[in-house]
Amino acid sequence: MKNYFVFLCLALIPLGNLWGQSEWLLGFEKPQQNPIMTADSTYLFKCPIEKKMVNWQKADVFNPGAIVRNDTVFMLFRAEDNPDAILGGRTSRIGLAYSTDGLNFTKFPKPVLYPQEDNFRQWDYPGGVEDPRVVEMPDGTYIMLYTSWNKDVARLSSASSKDLRKWIKHGPVFESFQNGKFNNIWSKSGSMVTELKDGRLIAKKVNGKFLMYWGELFVNLAQSEDGLDWEPYLDHEGELLHIFKPSIGEFDSHLTEPGPPALYTEDGILLLYNGKNLSGEGATQKVPEGTYCGGQVLFDLKDPSRLIKRLEEPFICPSLPHETSGQYKAGTTFIEGLVYYKNNWILYYGTADSMVGVAIKSE
Repeated sequence: MKNYFVFLCLALIPLGNLWGQSEWLLGFEKPQQNPIMTADSTYLFKCPIEKKMVNWQKADVFNPGAIVRNDTVFMLFRAEDNPDAILGGRTSRIGLAYSTDGLNFTKFPKPVLYPQEDNFRQWDYPGGVEDPRVVEMPDGTYIMLYTSWNKDVARLSSASSKDLRKWIKHGPVFESFQNGKFNNIWSKSGSMVTELKDGRLIAKKVNGKFLMYWGELFVNLAQSEDGLDWEPYLDHEGELLHIFKPSIGEFDSHLTEPGPPALYTEDGILLLYNGKNLSGEGATQKVPEGTYCGGQVLFDLKDPSRLIKRLEEPFICPSLPHETSGQYKAGTTFIEGLVYYKNNWILYYGTADSMVGVAIKSE
């Protein structure tokens, strides 16, 4: 039988323990059973806006967030409905699944977050709700940061829950800041800073505030009192502060987009991110043009906007057939979910905007 285990560790960089022996979280392997989640046209849901039954995950399932609750891994995944629509033309909803081994998931029958006839329809419809990241707050509340897509402007939004099944929407995260000055900019991918405590990743206050790395073409930083409403860091001219930008001629030459919740370590704040290679001038030839790979950067603990180090090579890239097919054929390992579970780091990612993949680092 052909062996599909793919070793993604970088041999020249020591792995060791994340806390102190190495700045980087490396040594992930893709298990043979990839992908671990695919689309399924049998799941039906009555859309409260369209007033009809829809096959809410008929087209694709991808870009998952994940969290551990009661010794179980819960995954929040993006699902698209219409396979005949073009890329970006479908309606996305967020589903929930659970697993007791981190690999085999059981889906709940209905989405847990979706466009409705509510105050948030103007942000969430018709494109839907996309790309969830989820964190546990110190008081046990869960916060989801996701993209609201009305097919005009993508806006980073927040929601809260006590049980991961019933969510309260709180709207775009920058809506209140400076009278909404940044509410109509393109914003995505909120990666809150967390710390590993008793085997779970818990949101961590730094200098008295919760922190979030966010953005798409570049990485910005924001702070918050409650994890729901956020204040972006600004430069001396009052514009968004670009704390980490693409590197021309490298795997992240086109964009640097935050991945899973960031990790607070004794070496610094570790951000796993998605780097996209340019097409044409400025692209690297080390990976195919337009490909998304995963990278890592380290920020200073005292000044979380100050970049300390950047891992020069990607630690995960598309390497399996299904990762270079589907909606996005240039290839993606779009990292978005990370948990520490049964002494393993488990990384969940979207493959070619079509399926869910997994990679595991054993202690």
